[in-house]
Amino acid sequence: MSDTEITPGTRAAARAAERAAERAARTGSIPLVGRRDAAGRRPDRGTDAGTTASAANAPEPTRPVRRSPFGRRGETPPGPRATFRQLLPFLFEHRPVLILVAALSIVGAITSLAQPLLVGRVITIVEAGDPLDGIVWLLVALVVVSAIITGYQHYLLQRTGEGVVLSSRRRLIAKILHLPIAEFDTRRTGDLVSRVGSDTTMLRAVLTQGLVEAVGGAVTFIGAIIAMLIIDPVLLGLTVLVIAVAITTVTLLSARVREASHAAQAKVGDVAASVERAITSVRTIRAAGATDREVRDVGAEAEGAWEMGVKVAKISALIVPIAGIAMQVSFLVVLGVGGFRVASGAISIADLVTFILFLFMMILPLGQAFGAITSVNQALGALGRIQEILDLPDEDAHDRQLAARAVMVGPANEGLLPDAAAVEFDDVHFAYALTRPSDPADPGNDSPDEHLPEPDVTDRQPVLRGVSFRVPRGQRIALVGPSGAGKSTILALIERFYDPSVGTVRLGGLDLRSLDRTELRAQIGYVEQDAPVLAGTIRDNLKLGSPDATDLECEHVLHAVNLGSVLERDPAGLDAQVGENGITLSGGERQRLAIARALLAAPPILLLDESTSSLDGVNERMMREAIDAVAAGRTLIVIAHRLSTVVDSDRIVVVEQGRVIGEGTHRELVETVPLYRELAEHQLLV
Repeated sequence: MSDTEITPGTRAAARAAERAAERAARTGSIPLVGRRDAAGRRPDRGTDAGTTASAANAPEPTRPVRRSPFGRRGETPPGPRATFRQLLPFLFEHRPVLILVAALSIVGAITSLAQPLLVGRVITIVEAGDPLDGIVWLLVALVVVSAIITGYQHYLLQRTGEGVVLSSRRRLIAKILHLPIAEFDTRRTGDLVSRVGSDTTMLRAVLTQGLVEAVGGAVTFIGAIIAMLIIDPVLLGLTVLVIAVAITTVTLLSARVREASHAAQAKVGDVAASVERAITSVRTIRAAGATDREVRDVGAEAEGAWEMGVKVAKISALIVPIAGIAMQVSFLVVLGVGGFRVASGAISIADLVTFILFLFMMILPLGQAFGAITSVNQALGALGRIQEILDLPDEDAHDRQLAARAVMVGPANEGLLPDAAAVEFDDVHFAYALTRPSDPADPGNDSPDEHLPEPDVTDRQPVLRGVSFRVPRGQRIALVGPSGAGKSTILALIERFYDPSVGTVRLGGLDLRSLDRTELRAQIGYVEQDAPVLAGTIRDNLKLGSPDATDLECEHVLHAVNLGSVLERDPAGLDAQVGENGITLSGGERQRLAIARALLAAPPILLLDESTSSLDGVNERMMREAIDAVAAGRTLIVIAHRLSTVVDSDRIVVVEQGRVIGEGTHRELVETVPLYRELAEHQLLV
């Protein structure tokens, strides 16, 4: 049986190997052998074993889901649960301050424990009719010192809590901006924003609601118990019995707090995503007369978040009064039984008063502990969502393994040759994953919970099927073909937003996977089909990839793309605001600004994806002249549906259904490729 035959056994083996590779990629352990491609072949039996193996073992890209802006989500599946150990790194970043707070808490506990003893001493002295001397002033001094320590400790905790929020936001922002592009294809922007804003805020409560204060509270609690044991073991036994019931109840409820808190935070993420979707699509919504319907739908999401918040409040409402109930019951028991024991002569009035004061001191840290349990469980619910993002691999997480194999094996890495093509595709296959590992039914959520079903990772939508072509240095190559043929995916692979499933993409004769991503992208200027304009000034947008560019260079490149008028119509010039998503600019101006941004960096390779699609005839001609001027000595790869913009290219590559079906000049393709001839006839170029 040949390697290309597919039998049920071969298919089953392939699926098993795919699952193993997928799991290994998520954990960072990449298998060297054993995986098969979509045809059931082992990659080490192909033409380029090293590069194919490295590609097969790379984390699979996720299929970009083209959601309608009005798409709805189902129920949010349960996400990962964080542990207290995962919370510690956020706290240990502020270790010196926390140590100081803990020390102050212990000092405060000692001053508090001394107060009941002094009160008991005062009562004894008064009963004996002796003078108080300076003991009252000592008691007042202890109260004042305790208040000062408490206030300063509160300030330090609040400040440190804000520091924890800041550091967690920095880590989360850095992680989000380094995630693979495939993650953004399926995740909702509003949910990511919610994790940075709302979820990180929950971590503040860990410090401000009793966790660190529990150190001093523990000293107070233990000291009070020892003192109460010395005063009257019988009263202490009754008190401990009441408190034990309260602690047991809180322990049972705390787990429900964590689960409800995580669900509530997930609902807040849903609300943020719905609001973000509605705001970014507000013009479409208004034009469709769907404003009221959107208000109801987003309001329904907000109501769902409210319901989950109420559920958390209900559970918390059961926990908070427990300390009060325990205190009241303990006080009544001590007062009743203690009064009987005073009457019987077992203890004195001074001892009973001292015991009651210690009882209050024991109950207070117990209430702090209950509050700390609640706040920590709520924080762990939010931390689970934060940690879910932090645990994702960075874009370059597997580059070291891939690059090592790419350099060691295969003719693609014999060195940068003078006659090597600027860009080369060698039998490149690529497929987007149709499902996420977390929830096959909902591609908008990603959760690494092990209890969720493992998807069939062989279920992928192929986009490129054996694409091969060369782009010589300094030439202009055009990619043409119908929508969905894979043209934009080709540019995404050159930018290394994704890695090929099979095959090799080379830059200057070197496998892209052997190059540092930053160095690679510094050689490439990329203008997307829907190139975004960032909120800010014209200067901010131009200098995004060229922070050292001068104002003169910025103005020159704007005139080169026929955007000098935007400088003239606003007195602010380069400091003119472009608005959210460049709303103050026309569609053509936004596209030209994106092209100017790429041209300002002056890279040796330019990738233009439908760069003139929003331009009228006059501006298109001027844009072509500007690109012709800047293209001298550079390599251009241009995607265009309007063939009139690429007929003078050095070479045109025709792509259909993920395959290259023809290469050549405009005249050659009109004669040899029926699809190209049909496109040219429709655009009156034949």
